[in-house]
Amino acid sequence: MKTFAAHWPLVVGLLALVAALGVFAWASDAPAYAGHEPATCNNCHVMHDAYENWFHAPHQRWAVCTDCHLPHENFIAYWYEKGRSGFHDVLVFSTGTYPERIRATERTRRIIQSNCIRCHLDAVESIVMAPQPFERPCWECHRDVAHGERGLSQSPYHDEEVYHR
Repeated sequence: MKTFAAHWPLVVGLLALVAALGVFAWASDAPAYAGHEPATCNNCHVMHDAYENWFHAPHQRWAVCTDCHLPHENFIAYWYEKGRSGFHDVLVFSTGTYPERIRATERTRRIIQSNCIRCHLDAVESIVMAPQPFERPCWECHRDVAHGERGLSQSPYHDEEVYHR
């Protein structure tokens, strides 16, 4: 039979790991990232322009970051994407590999479009019945609604090559 003395390095190591994770959670305010406050998204300085532009845009009164940037089909999809995108954001911020101009990925664009339709279903239904094609994303015509006139950056206009194929 092994004694506790044989396992004490493992116990001390596990206690040190728990303490380190606790300090990290406290110092980084980790529980806030499980919430939906826009100020939490603004903790990374690379998101400052997006936050400031959203704060002064029309959607500020009605929608927060998670309303548009996370799927709302079900609980699992929401938390999976929150974890996946959160891990990605921490990784690129920590390694300094984030782009100068942050743009939505194709995956995020699909989520955002789905959420535009989810919140504005009545308006979208009347648009779909109109003679215009529905393949265009909502923000192609409504660019300044979510993040204001400048969108996500200090640049006066969005990148044309990103939004037009």
